[in-house]
Amino acid sequence: MLICAVFLAFFVCLLELAPSCHRKLKSTLKGKFQKINEGISDPGTSTLLNEIYTDLYITEGGSGEVNNEHEVRQIEAASRRPATQETPIKCNDLFKDQSIRTVLTKGVAGIGKTVSVQKFILDWTEGKANQDVLFIFPLPFRELNLMKTEKLSLVDLLYQFFKDTKDLKPRIYHRYKVMFIFDGLDECRLPLDFQNNKRVSDVTQSASVDVLLTNLIQGNLLPSALLWITTRPAAANQIPPDCIDQVTEVRGFSDPQKEEYFRKRIRDQSLAERIITHMKSSRSLYIMCHIPVFCWISATVLERMLGEAEGGEIPKTLTQMFTHFLIFQIKHRSQKYQRESDVDLDQTREIILALGKLAFQQLEKGNLIFYEEDLRECSIDVREVSVYSGKHSGFGFSKKGTMSDFLKRAVDKALQSENGHLDLFLRFLLGLSLESNQTLLRGLLIQTENISHSKEEVVEYIKQKIRENPSPEKTISLFHCLNELNDHSLVQEVQKYLNRGGSSDFSGVTLSPDQWSAVAFVMLNSEEECSHEITTLLNCETVHSKRHFLCYMFLMDYHFSLRLYGCNLSEKSCADLASALSLNSSTLRDLNLGDNEMQDSGVKLLSAGLKSSHCKLEKLR
Repeated sequence: MLICAVFLAFFVCLLELAPSCHRKLKSTLKGKFQKINEGISDPGTSTLLNEIYTDLYITEGGSGEVNNEHEVRQIEAASRRPATQETPIKCNDLFKDQSIRTVLTKGVAGIGKTVSVQKFILDWTEGKANQDVLFIFPLPFRELNLMKTEKLSLVDLLYQFFKDTKDLKPRIYHRYKVMFIFDGLDECRLPLDFQNNKRVSDVTQSASVDVLLTNLIQGNLLPSALLWITTRPAAANQIPPDCIDQVTEVRGFSDPQKEEYFRKRIRDQSLAERIITHMKSSRSLYIMCHIPVFCWISATVLERMLGEAEGGEIPKTLTQMFTHFLIFQIKHRSQKYQRESDVDLDQTREIILALGKLAFQQLEKGNLIFYEEDLRECSIDVREVSVYSGKHSGFGFSKKGTMSDFLKRAVDKALQSENGHLDLFLRFLLGLSLESNQTLLRGLLIQTENISHSKEEVVEYIKQKIRENPSPEKTISLFHCLNELNDHSLVQEVQKYLNRGGSSDFSGVTLSPDQWSAVAFVMLNSEEECSHEITTLLNCETVHSKRHFLCYMFLMDYHFSLRLYGCNLSEKSCADLASALSLNSSTLRDLNLGDNEMQDSGVKLLSAGLKSSHCKLEKLR
C-alpha cells in the first residue's frame, strides 16, 4: 500500500513538473522569437513579428530529391507556375495529419523558411496553434555545427540549448508530444552518416551530435517525436527519402502577398502604392519579389529614393537595385560603426573586392554558404568585415583585349554551365558594364570604362547565341542579359504579333530564330495566365528550327491551351512535343494538332509523352 502511495505521489509530481517546464519554455521562446530584425537593421530597431509578418505561399507534395538548377532559375520557373496546379498548406497545419512524423520543407535562399519557423514557434507560445505539442525545441544546424566534436546525450544536448529543461526527467520525453525543428540543413557541416552511425535509442546515452541527429531522424531515438527540417533545394538529398513523411516547398510571396508586404513594411501608404506600381512596371524585379528578402531590399532602396526625394534614376533592373542597395549598406555601416558621415573609399573598396573574390570563387565551386575558413582563405578577417576596415588583397578580372571581348567570354562561360549557376553573375557583370551603373559606384571602382562603342557588339553577340538555339533556360537567361543592357529590340519586334489574352496569329509571317525565341520569352513572362493559339506557321522559313523550341517553352512552366492546327508537324516535332509533355512541370491541358500529317511514326512518338505520369493533358484534338 505504501509503495502504491509513493508511486502515485511520484507520478503526480511528474505531471506537475512537465507543465511547469512547458510554461517556462514557452515564455523563453516567446521572448526570443516575438521580435525580428530585417536585413541589417540595428538591434534596437527590431519589430514585433506579428505586426509585419506576411503569410507565405507554401505547397505540399514533391520529393526530397536534389534540384541542381540554380536557385534563380527555380524562382523564375515558380513564378510562371499556376497556383491551381499545387496544394497550398499553412505552416501551422504541417502536422495536422497524425500519421506524419517528419516534414522536410524546401525553399531557395531568402524565401522565408527561417521566418516561417519563427512564426510557427511564436504562434505555439501564444496558444494559437499546435497546443497538443508540449515541448518544441528549435535546433538550427548553424548552432549544432559548433558542437560537432562534443559527445553527450540527447538530454544533455537539449539542456545546452534550453536551460528550462533542467528538471525534466528522461521519461518525460517519451510521455509527452515533443517536436524538434532543425532549420537550415544546407548549412549542416555534420557528416549525417545514416548508413554507418551506431544505433542509439536511449535519451541518456552519450554519442556525437551527428549520431544523435541521425538516430532522431531515423526514428530510433524518440520515435514518437515530431521533426521539421528546413533546407535549400540543393541539400535536400542529405536526408534518406524513407525518413521523410511529407515534403513541402516555401514558394515565397504570391502576387497579392507581395503587395501586402509592401503595405505593411511602408507606413506611408501612398508611398507604398508608388513602390508597388514601380515594381510591377519591371517584370524581372516583380518576379524576384517572390523572395521576401528581395522585397525588403527593394523597400529599403525605394523608400529612400521615392520618399526622401533622393536624386537619380529609379532602379528598373536587378543590377541597378543591388547597386543602390550596396551604396545604402556602405553608408549605413560607416555611420553605425565609424560614426562618420564620409565613407573611407579605400578601405571600403578593399573589403568589397575581397568579398567579391570570395563570392566568385565559391560560386565557381558551387558552394551555397560561406564559413569563417572561407573568409580567411581570401585574407578577410571576420571581425573586420562587419565594420569595413582593415587591409585586404584586392581582386579584379584579368582581361586581355577589349571590354567587349571580355564580356563575350563571360557569356560563353555562363552558357557552358548546365545548372545556370553563373546566370545571375552574368546579368550583374553586363549591367555593371553600363556607364550609368558605373557612375553610381564612382569612387569604388578603380577605373571606369565607357563601352558605349562596344555595347552594340555585345548585344549582337548575345542575339547570335539566341539564334544558335540553346536550351530554353539558357535562352531566358540571355534575354534577361539583354534587359540588363537596356536592349529590348527583339521583344519590341515581336510584340505586334502578340495579343495579350487572345490568340497569336503568325500566318504569313517570317520570323528569324531569335525572334521566335522572343515570342516564347514574352509569352512566358506574360503577367496574365492565358491560353495562346499558334495558328498558321506554314509560311515561316525557320519554323522547323524553332517550332520544337516553342512547344518546349510553352509546355515547360505555364498553363497554356496550345493550338498547332495545320502546322505541318514533322516526326521531330512529335518527339519534342512528347518530351515536353513528359516534363514534371508540364501544365498543358488542351492541345490541338488537327490537320497535321504526322504519320504513324510521329503518332507513336507522341504517344510516349501522353503515357507519361507527368502528362496533364485533358483534351487532344
